[in-house]
Amino acid sequence: MYFRSSTQMTKSANPFLLNTHELPRRTGEMKEYQLDIESNARIGVPLIAVPEGDVIEVDVRLESVTEGVLLSADIYAVAIGECIRCLDPVEQVVERKIQELYRYEPTNEKGRKKRREDDDVDLEAEDELQMEGDVMNLEIPIIDAIILALPVNPLCSEECLGLCPDCGEKWETLPEGHAHEVIDARWSGLEKLDFGKTDK
Repeated sequence: MYFRSSTQMTKSANPFLLNTHELPRRTGEMKEYQLDIESNARIGVPLIAVPEGDVIEVDVRLESVTEGVLLSADIYAVAIGECIRCLDPVEQVVERKIQELYRYEPTNEKGRKKRREDDDVDLEAEDELQMEGDVMNLEIPIIDAIILALPVNPLCSEECLGLCPDCGEKWETLPEGHAHEVIDARWSGLEKLDFGKTDK
Protein backbone atom coordinates (compact mmCIF):
# COMPACT_ATOMS: atom_id res chain seq x y z
CA MET A 1 0.00 0.00 0.00
CA TYR A 2 1.24 3.48 -0.83
CA PHE A 3 0.23 6.66 0.96
CA ARG A 4 -0.01 10.05 -0.67
CA SER A 5 3.05 12.01 0.34
CA SER A 6 5.20 14.95 -0.61
CA THR A 7 8.29 13.79 1.33
CA GLN A 8 10.13 12.80 -1.85
CA MET A 9 9.77 16.28 -3.31
CA THR A 10 12.87 18.39 -2.80
CA LYS A 11 12.78 21.43 -0.53
CA SER A 12 12.79 23.98 -3.31
CA ALA A 13 10.75 26.83 -4.71
CA ASN A 14 9.87 24.42 -7.52
CA PRO A 15 7.36 21.85 -6.19
CA PHE A 16 7.85 19.61 -9.25
CA LEU A 17 11.38 18.46 -8.33
CA LEU A 18 11.53 14.78 -7.35
CA ASN A 19 14.53 13.31 -5.54
CA THR A 20 15.24 9.78 -6.79
CA HIS A 21 18.16 8.95 -4.47
CA GLU A 22 16.29 5.85 -3.17
CA LEU A 23 16.18 4.31 -6.65
CA PRO A 24 19.15 1.99 -7.32
CA ARG A 25 20.80 2.71 -10.66
CA ARG A 26 20.97 -0.96 -11.66
CA THR A 27 18.98 -1.62 -14.82
CA GLY A 28 15.52 -2.99 -14.02
CA GLU A 29 15.28 -1.54 -10.49
CA MET A 30 11.94 0.15 -9.76
CA LYS A 31 10.46 2.50 -7.21
CA GLU A 32 6.91 3.81 -6.81
CA TYR A 33 5.64 7.00 -5.20
CA GLN A 34 2.29 8.67 -4.70
CA LEU A 35 2.79 12.42 -4.71
CA ASP A 36 0.67 15.44 -3.92
CA ILE A 37 2.12 18.42 -5.77
CA GLU A 38 0.79 21.86 -4.88
CA SER A 39 0.70 23.92 -8.04
CA ASN A 40 2.76 27.10 -7.74
CA ALA A 41 0.97 28.74 -10.68
CA ARG A 42 -2.22 28.53 -12.72
CA ILE A 43 -1.95 25.64 -15.21
CA GLY A 44 -4.18 25.59 -18.25
CA VAL A 45 -5.63 27.66 -21.06
CA PRO A 46 -7.29 31.10 -20.83
CA LEU A 47 -10.84 29.88 -20.06
CA ILE A 48 -10.11 26.84 -17.87
CA ALA A 49 -7.20 25.79 -15.69
CA VAL A 50 -6.01 24.10 -12.53
CA PRO A 51 -5.92 27.01 -10.04
CA GLU A 52 -2.73 28.07 -8.33
CA GLY A 53 -2.43 26.33 -4.96
CA ASP A 54 -4.54 23.31 -5.93
CA VAL A 55 -3.10 19.84 -5.46
CA ILE A 56 -2.13 17.68 -8.44
CA GLU A 57 -2.08 13.98 -7.56
CA VAL A 58 0.66 12.02 -9.33
CA ASP A 59 1.21 8.26 -9.05
CA VAL A 60 4.79 7.67 -10.16
CA ARG A 61 6.72 4.57 -11.14
CA LEU A 62 10.43 4.97 -11.76
CA GLU A 63 12.52 2.35 -13.53
CA SER A 64 16.28 2.41 -13.97
CA VAL A 65 17.29 1.77 -17.57
CA THR A 66 20.61 1.95 -19.38
CA GLU A 67 20.19 5.54 -20.60
CA GLY A 68 18.60 6.98 -17.46
CA VAL A 69 15.36 6.75 -15.48
CA LEU A 70 12.05 5.89 -17.14
CA LEU A 71 9.14 7.78 -15.62
CA SER A 72 5.59 6.39 -15.86
CA ALA A 73 2.91 8.44 -14.13
CA ASP A 74 -0.84 8.81 -13.70
CA ILE A 75 -1.91 12.43 -13.22
CA TYR A 76 -5.12 13.56 -11.54
CA ALA A 77 -6.23 17.18 -11.18
CA VAL A 78 -9.38 19.31 -11.30
CA ALA A 79 -9.59 22.30 -13.63
CA ILE A 80 -11.96 25.21 -13.06
CA GLY A 81 -13.26 27.59 -15.71
CA GLU A 82 -16.39 29.02 -17.29
CA CYS A 83 -18.66 28.02 -20.14
CA ILE A 84 -17.88 29.96 -23.29
CA ARG A 85 -21.60 30.23 -24.14
CA CYS A 86 -23.39 31.00 -20.86
CA LEU A 87 -20.46 31.87 -18.53
CA ASP A 88 -21.59 29.33 -15.92
CA PRO A 89 -18.81 27.71 -13.83
CA VAL A 90 -17.25 24.61 -15.39
CA GLU A 91 -15.33 21.92 -13.53
CA GLN A 92 -13.38 19.28 -15.42
CA VAL A 93 -11.48 16.31 -14.04
CA VAL A 94 -8.10 15.78 -15.70
CA GLU A 95 -6.78 12.22 -15.79
CA ARG A 96 -3.71 11.60 -17.92
CA LYS A 97 -0.98 9.01 -18.28
CA ILE A 98 2.55 10.01 -19.23
CA GLN A 99 5.81 8.20 -19.87
CA GLU A 100 9.10 10.01 -20.25
CA LEU A 101 12.78 9.06 -20.26
CA TYR A 102 15.07 11.21 -18.14
CA ARG A 103 18.61 10.71 -19.38
CA TYR A 104 21.56 10.64 -17.01
CA GLU A 105 23.87 13.63 -17.08
CA PRO A 106 26.79 13.05 -19.46
CA THR A 107 30.06 12.05 -17.75
CA ASN A 108 33.68 11.74 -18.86
CA GLU A 109 35.90 8.66 -18.76
CA LYS A 110 36.50 9.16 -15.02
CA GLY A 111 32.79 9.22 -14.26
CA ARG A 112 32.77 12.91 -13.47
CA LYS A 113 30.08 15.25 -14.73
CA LYS A 114 31.05 16.41 -18.19
CA ARG A 115 31.08 20.11 -18.90
CA ARG A 116 29.16 21.02 -22.01
CA GLU A 117 31.17 23.16 -24.39
CA ASP A 118 29.45 25.43 -26.89
CA ASP A 119 30.75 23.27 -29.74
CA ASP A 120 29.25 20.15 -28.15
CA VAL A 121 25.67 21.40 -28.06
CA ASP A 122 23.31 18.84 -29.61
CA LEU A 123 20.14 20.52 -30.82
CA GLU A 124 18.13 17.30 -30.51
CA ALA A 125 19.37 16.79 -26.95
CA GLU A 126 18.08 20.24 -26.04
CA ASP A 127 14.52 18.84 -26.16
CA GLU A 128 15.35 15.78 -24.04
CA LEU A 129 14.58 15.55 -20.33
CA GLN A 130 17.68 15.09 -18.21
CA MET A 131 18.42 14.14 -14.64
CA GLU A 132 20.17 16.71 -12.47
CA GLY A 133 22.13 14.43 -10.20
CA ASP A 134 19.43 12.43 -8.39
CA VAL A 135 16.74 15.00 -9.11
CA MET A 136 14.20 14.94 -11.92
CA ASN A 137 12.02 17.91 -12.80
CA LEU A 138 8.44 16.77 -13.44
CA GLU A 139 7.17 20.23 -14.34
CA ILE A 140 7.30 20.11 -18.15
CA PRO A 141 5.60 16.70 -18.72
CA ILE A 142 2.92 17.34 -16.08
CA ILE A 143 2.04 20.82 -17.32
CA ASP A 144 2.03 19.66 -20.95
CA ALA A 145 -0.26 16.73 -20.10
CA ILE A 146 -2.75 18.94 -18.25
CA ILE A 147 -2.88 21.62 -20.96
CA LEU A 148 -3.38 19.06 -23.72
CA ALA A 149 -6.32 17.54 -21.79
CA LEU A 150 -8.23 20.83 -21.51
CA PRO A 151 -10.68 22.22 -24.09
CA VAL A 152 -9.89 25.61 -25.58
CA ASN A 153 -13.61 26.47 -25.51
CA PRO A 154 -15.12 24.79 -22.42
CA LEU A 155 -18.87 24.14 -22.26
CA CYS A 156 -21.13 23.41 -19.29
CA SER A 157 -22.88 20.96 -21.65
CA GLU A 158 -22.97 20.29 -25.37
CA GLU A 159 -26.64 21.37 -25.37
CA CYS A 160 -25.94 24.79 -23.83
CA LEU A 161 -27.85 27.45 -25.77
CA GLY A 162 -25.94 30.39 -24.37
CA LEU A 163 -27.34 33.80 -23.42
CA CYS A 164 -29.90 36.12 -24.97
CA PRO A 165 -27.79 38.89 -26.51
CA ASP A 166 -30.32 41.55 -25.47
CA CYS A 167 -31.16 40.77 -21.84
CA GLY A 168 -28.28 38.42 -20.95
CA GLU A 169 -30.55 35.70 -19.53
CA LYS A 170 -29.90 32.03 -20.30
CA TRP A 171 -31.94 30.87 -23.27
CA GLU A 172 -32.91 27.65 -21.50
CA THR A 173 -34.68 29.63 -18.74
CA LEU A 174 -36.60 31.93 -21.10
CA PRO A 175 -40.09 31.16 -22.45
CA GLU A 176 -40.53 29.93 -25.99
CA GLY A 177 -40.76 32.80 -28.44
CA HIS A 178 -38.78 35.16 -26.21
CA ALA A 179 -37.74 38.21 -28.18
CA HIS A 180 -36.99 41.89 -27.74
CA GLU A 181 -38.52 44.60 -29.92
CA VAL A 182 -35.77 46.55 -31.55
CA ILE A 183 -36.61 50.06 -32.72
CA ASP A 184 -34.44 51.83 -35.23
CA ALA A 185 -32.90 54.82 -33.43
CA ARG A 186 -33.69 57.00 -36.45
CA TRP A 187 -37.42 56.52 -35.77
CA SER A 188 -37.33 56.64 -31.96
CA GLY A 189 -38.62 60.25 -31.93
CA LEU A 190 -41.89 59.13 -33.49
CA GLU A 191 -42.79 57.27 -30.27
CA LYS A 192 -43.48 60.63 -28.60
CA LEU A 193 -46.04 61.62 -31.24
CA ASP A 194 -49.72 60.80 -30.81
CA PHE A 195 -51.17 60.40 -34.28
CA GLY A 196 -54.61 59.64 -32.84
CA LYS A 197 -55.19 63.24 -31.73
CA THR A 198 -56.41 66.00 -34.07
CA ASP A 199 -56.57 69.70 -33.43
CA LYS A 200 -60.04 71.24 -33.26
